[in-house]
Amino acid sequence: MSEPCIFHIDVNSAFLSWTSLERLEQGETLDLRTIPSVIGGDQESRHGVVLAKSVPAKTFGIQTGEPIAKALRKCESLVLARPDHAMYHRRSQQLMELLRTFTPDLEQLSIDECFLDFTPISHRYASPEEGGRIIADTIHEKLGFTVNVGIAPNKLLAKMASDFEKPNKVHTLYKEEIPLKMWPLPIEDLYMVGKSSAGRLRSLGITTIGELAHSPKDFLEREFKSHGVLMWEYANGIAPSTVCSEVSKLKGVGNSTTLSSDVTNAEDAKKILLALAEQVSGRLRKSEQLAGSVTIEIKYHTFQSTSHQRALLSPTNSTKPIYEAACQLFDELWNRTPIRLLGIRTGKLIDEGAPVQMNLFDMDFSLPSETASLQPTPSGEKQKKLDAALDQIKTRFGEDAVVRGSFLTGKEE
Repeated sequence: MSEPCIFHIDVNSAFLSWTSLERLEQGETLDLRTIPSVIGGDQESRHGVVLAKSVPAKTFGIQTGEPIAKALRKCESLVLARPDHAMYHRRSQQLMELLRTFTPDLEQLSIDECFLDFTPISHRYASPEEGGRIIADTIHEKLGFTVNVGIAPNKLLAKMASDFEKPNKVHTLYKEEIPLKMWPLPIEDLYMVGKSSAGRLRSLGITTIGELAHSPKDFLEREFKSHGVLMWEYANGIAPSTVCSEVSKLKGVGNSTTLSSDVTNAEDAKKILLALAEQVSGRLRKSEQLAGSVTIEIKYHTFQSTSHQRALLSPTNSTKPIYEAACQLFDELWNRTPIRLLGIRTGKLIDEGAPVQMNLFDMDFSLPSETASLQPTPSGEKQKKLDAALDQIKTRFGEDAVVRGSFLTGKEE
């Protein structure tokens, strides 16, 4: 194979597919994928937003991200299901583990999509299309849900290809296919062209990806600065092809979740912050880095956003100090308005092995007073060992092998 061959694998309506599978495995007979249904919100309160929709729901014009109340006006018989993010994480992990049986050259892009470098294993298959179909069929057979596979010489084109007709399809977008398959598409369909950029492009008379591709690059640079050059390159199919399978050093690690229904009390909010702190600290340990600061973000039901940051006394990648800092920030920031989104970000990252100056609160003075100051033992050492043990268990047996009691009982830890 003369040029790289990259796959983009995207789960079809992941949250809805995974929720439906979970229900079927628990004995339910109705498959949410076959009826008008969405993930998100609450049937009685009609609050929240649509996080995922079934193909039948799409025929009613229901859109991802729109308010549940609006979706119910479009389809009165719409079935709503609450999201289960812990289960989604487990299903995602199962998918990535299965894909790594084909090749270790995999780069996870989000919970339900990834890039796979097919180039080194292409000799095993009659064609990339055959390889893509085999991978998609194996996922369906072993895991029970469908994916789209986009095949192209770089990551951008592979992602564009996987967004073509769904579900359970394998599409190619080779460079010679760009004029036929990509250029006629509306400008909004190009990756990295948001609503604002699309509106400005349309005001300039550029309505399709092809028109953007044939626009003067210097004109786009004057109008949009560096983003104009990026859009021009993407419209012409110019993008990196390297699949980054190694865990790279990060400048910051964070995670956020849009809630299916508004949170109105601190107890529920802090349970969500605990789950986010576990995910963020786990990523920090995986990349072998320590965080020196914690930021929380709150988006209210009015869509107003606010955030607050705090430096940590000592850089860490343990769940407990990150969670405690997040709770302190939450108590300072929350104005008692219903919450739509919560997020935790960490910054000021350093390598795990870098020298760290301990502070008084890190020390364990359980030794006799005459030796305590000479041989201090970090009180966080036990927590560090516990985190490492939990990481090993989850790696071997899955994310749900160990679950906090507070998540099961509804009582705060």
